[in-house]
Amino acid sequence: MKGVILAGGSGTRLYPTTQVINKHFVPIYDKPMIYYPMSVMMMLKIRDVALVVNPQDKAGFERLFGHGEKLGMHIEYLVQQKPNGLAEGLVLAEDFIGEDSICYMLGDNIFFGHDLPNVLGKAKAEVEVNGGAYVFAYPVKDPERFGIVAFNDRGEVQSIEEKPKEPKSNWAVVGLYFYDKHAVKVAKGVKPSERGEVEITSVNEAYLKGGKLKVGLLGRGFAWFDAGTYDSFIETSEFVATLEKRTGLMISCLEEIAYKNGWISIKELMEIAEELKNTDYGEYLKEVIEDAL
Repeated sequence: MKGVILAGGSGTRLYPTTQVINKHFVPIYDKPMIYYPMSVMMMLKIRDVALVVNPQDKAGFERLFGHGEKLGMHIEYLVQQKPNGLAEGLVLAEDFIGEDSICYMLGDNIFFGHDLPNVLGKAKAEVEVNGGAYVFAYPVKDPERFGIVAFNDRGEVQSIEEKPKEPKSNWAVVGLYFYDKHAVKVAKGVKPSERGEVEITSVNEAYLKGGKLKVGLLGRGFAWFDAGTYDSFIETSEFVATLEKRTGLMISCLEEIAYKNGWISIKELMEIAEELKNTDYGEYLKEVIEDAL
């Protein structure tokens, strides 16, 4: 399975900050927002990842990640000239995806949960073995702002609607999707919505109509943040800060994950820590190294 992270867009909800900087570079507490979805890919052992980015931001992402060498990964950059809907990223990634299944993530969605790697890992395996699509839903207070999934009395998926005026449930589909190799073909067949965008909800609807969609529920014990507004930035940052201060463990430390995955050696981790020795991030990496020796 390959990974694609949608990290473009105009970031209008974060104006005027996003006039000068891509929102995915803005820190959520102690690291850039983009680190959080990238860490999910890494926890799922996905080493081939493509970032869909704006033309003016490509160089910044390359400075941040290179092509994944320091993480033992392969990272590519796909330029999106203008945002035409979340599903467009699948089409742009056609050559990158090839005949592989895909984990598709929105770059401003942040997840946390003790059992999250296991839950997502099962969804990944389901799609790799049996095909189809697997998405997740999370309860929200304002369902009219999201893509909403509704169930019948037997707990089966009945419908998925994008920002419904009269929501049939409060279960919002989060920005993390697992698709089989047919996802690009499905996305190409989607007609633009009234907003003129190729909606990811339409892709999910197509899988649902074909009887190939599964939905997992992220209830208590999980946290999901759509960090695309100023309020959610503060909320997410406070959440991460509280957890890290209380546990002494850093959330979404990419180099730590790469080392624990066996993608980089202890020597390579030491070299990175030495480069960052005058930073709190570097000090944390030294603690990781000490615990490993």
